[in-house]
Amino acid sequence: MDQRSKALQNEYQKRFELNALYREAVWQILCRDFFSSYINQSAILLDLGAGWGEFSRNIKAKKKYAMDLNPDCGNRVYGYAEFLQQDCSTAWPLQDDSLDVVFTSNFLEHLPSKAAIDLTLQEAFRCLKKGGTMICLGPNIKYLPGTYWDYWDHYVPITDASMTEALSLQGFNVNEVVDRFLPYTMSDGSTPPLFALKIYLRMRVIWPLFGKQFFIVAKK
Repeated sequence: MDQRSKALQNEYQKRFELNALYREAVWQILCRDFFSSYINQSAILLDLGAGWGEFSRNIKAKKKYAMDLNPDCGNRVYGYAEFLQQDCSTAWPLQDDSLDVVFTSNFLEHLPSKAAIDLTLQEAFRCLKKGGTMICLGPNIKYLPGTYWDYWDHYVPITDASMTEALSLQGFNVNEVVDRFLPYTMSDGSTPPLFALKIYLRMRVIWPLFGKQFFIVAKK
């Protein structure tokens, strides 16, 4: 195991282990009550920066890939997705026009530079079919100016506007931008009641009051 992979393995264990069961329950709700409306069950998708695989395990799709440098991810998505352990800014082992969806959550800000994000988006664009969907969820530094930097491995500051521009510069057509989507709660170890999340997802009118993360949908 190389040094970067080992470091990620340690980070994920320290960050996620305590609330692993709660995180799984949250992602079950997110996938069932929200993300499933954007992803057809016949889709071929890639979970970019899959982490501990919560999205890969809970979203329904015909074929799933999970990409991450952390070797633990492979065990956690076994039986749910094909694991691709690699640096996402290098060439993906997938054919052109082979994916219907690329999904990424709370990941791009962890890449070492904007150049690495550009290379990653280029690979996503290459591998997506014409009309394919790129879904990006992440902390919006516009609303988290201090808290954003509480994580040692946050390198690139991203807003809804800068993410939209980054996607557009790589050829994507951005269809939907929500600057305030989900709160930024699990990041600090909080465990709000699950019924509150179900209600929250249905009440878009309150998103601007509590949302700290952007949600962006783009098409190739």
